[in-house]
Amino acid sequence: MVNAQPGSMQHTDGGTRWVTAITSLMVGTAFFALWFWLLPSWLGFQTAGRSALGWRWIAAVFSVLGFSVALRCVWDFGWTGRGTPAPVAPPKKLVVVGFYRYVRNPMYLGFFWGWAGLWVVFGHVNWALISAALAVVLCVALFVRLYEEPTLREMFGTEYEEYCRNVRAWVPRMRAWHQGRAA
Repeated sequence: MVNAQPGSMQHTDGGTRWVTAITSLMVGTAFFALWFWLLPSWLGFQTAGRSALGWRWIAAVFSVLGFSVALRCVWDFGWTGRGTPAPVAPPKKLVVVGFYRYVRNPMYLGFFWGWAGLWVVFGHVNWALISAALAVVLCVALFVRLYEEPTLREMFGTEYEEYCRNVRAWVPRMRAWHQGRAA
């Protein structure tokens, strides 16, 4: 419950909020761990010679930043949305804070940049694996379009419609969108 004073962000349900935020982080961590365990060998990750060392450091920065964005989004699902990224325990409130004020799918974009960076750091060029990775990206985009967006429209109605009108799905805005204000 939010305090009734205008402009106040004090919450009287802090205990419940912490539980859902921690649960969301646990789900997110399990998801990260699962993918870190499954994907590296499938993607052909391996360390190579020193010839591309400079590029690998740049890619490592993108990877860390990407995974940091995704982790922050997991936190926002728990703290603000009071749920998890998992469809079995979705947020109870529409999450329109942090990176979600710039783009509707920052968690997916963070994962994409994180994995792309790791692939450059540890990977090697294999067109079959690149094709498979692109197929996964396409499947994620279809999942968002065909499952997540209709589900969010059903759950949050006009609030989600307003959000969609003001924040693009995959290309970030230059300025943060604030709910209730014009674009």
